Amino acid sequence: MTTNRPPLAVLVKGWPRLSETFIAQELVALEAAGHSFEIWSLRHPTDVKRHPLHDRLQAQVNYLPEYLFQEPERVWRARETAQKLPGYAEARRIWRADLRRDPSRNRIRRFGQACVLATEMPDAVLGLYAHFLHTPSSVARYAAIMRGLPWSFSAHAKDIWTSPDWEIREKLSSNDHGATFGATCTAFGAKHLQEMSDDPARIDLIYHGLDLSRFPAPPERIWRKASDPLYLMSVGRLVEKKGFDRLIAALALLPKDLDWHWTHIGGGGLGDLLQGIAEDAGVADRITWRGACDQPEVIEAMRQSDIFVLPSRVAADGDRDGLPNVLMEAASQRLPILSTPVSAIPEFIDSGTHGLLSDDAPAALAGAICKMAEDPENTAAMAEAALQRLRRDFGMDPGIARLSERLNAMLNGA
Repeated sequence: MTTNRPPLAVLVKGWPRLSETFIAQELVALEAAGHSFEIWSLRHPTDVKRHPLHDRLQAQVNYLPEYLFQEPERVWRARETAQKLPGYAEARRIWRADLRRDPSRNRIRRFGQACVLATEMPDAVLGLYAHFLHTPSSVARYAAIMRGLPWSFSAHAKDIWTSPDWEIREKLSSNDHGATFGATCTAFGAKHLQEMSDDPARIDLIYHGLDLSRFPAPPERIWRKASDPLYLMSVGRLVEKKGFDRLIAALALLPKDLDWHWTHIGGGGLGDLLQGIAEDAGVADRITWRGACDQPEVIEAMRQSDIFVLPSRVAADGDRDGLPNVLMEAASQRLPILSTPVSAIPEFIDSGTHGLLSDDAPAALAGAICKMAEDPENTAAMAEAALQRLRRDFGMDPGIARLSERLNAMLNGA
């Protein structure tokens, strides 16, 4: 280990990731606020493209063993060294208790990664900060216990709603080497975590907000007439909670005399299935699947579209969106929004004022699309209202200031 290194270690699932611009935005802003840190990533990147935002980050990026068998010498060397750390026995005791309740390879991998992190972090590290409450926080917690350091987290969506209650409670407990503080990006999620914590004050609502300096000024749109072609677009991973299967079914219900086209941007494992659904529904020739795109490509597509659609829903395993940043990005370009009242989306979109929130049933979605298409004047007014709300209430700076305060307190306490 070397000296003269940053005092904060930041854990992420993967770096860089196109679908996690909110993390990149936050870390770039923390650097601008004077924070010095290194990134420790649990996985190597899989996206071919990068956002320009990723290239602005100055922090060193380190990659932990993605799978322990891939770097056996590094893992065994780390474990041997970790056993000499003052908190190793306690970390192992807690991990063994976790393993009994979650006897999975993933749980074993977390402890191995924690050993590597605890032994390879520089001596200068005074605290850890993990993005996501599930896997990254487990690695951070085990490593922090080994080193006798405080740790903290930022929780988002899936990590809150699919983690077992026992694990969340212990990570939030003052008596079980829990987090010094936790941040989460929605009031919906914050209330849930505060109810599970023995000290609700340790959970902060910190909206990601949007750094509007990164985006072009919204276009002065020439709004379509009700009889004009309708260009719909969506941005989101092709996973169950995004609801794109329901949207495809809705598109098949649109009136025959409505000339529409839908463009989807994003990767994900359900691509082949959804394209097959579109073919079976007879709408495949009206859909463009663009795959993963960088942010300038996304913004350009938004500027060329008429309505942004995100039909979020609760997945079978409980996974759901928080407050998707793409809704704020759409608002930044004065693009009308159609979404659903899932999780924290109503915290930004007041239905009928800043956009429409529809039930995710195909017939309801189709009706909402028709309503927005048939009344361009009201649709334009909602887009303008969403833009003004974004500028007034969802800027990035207040959240960064609060997070910076929390991180400084943690590091100073250490």
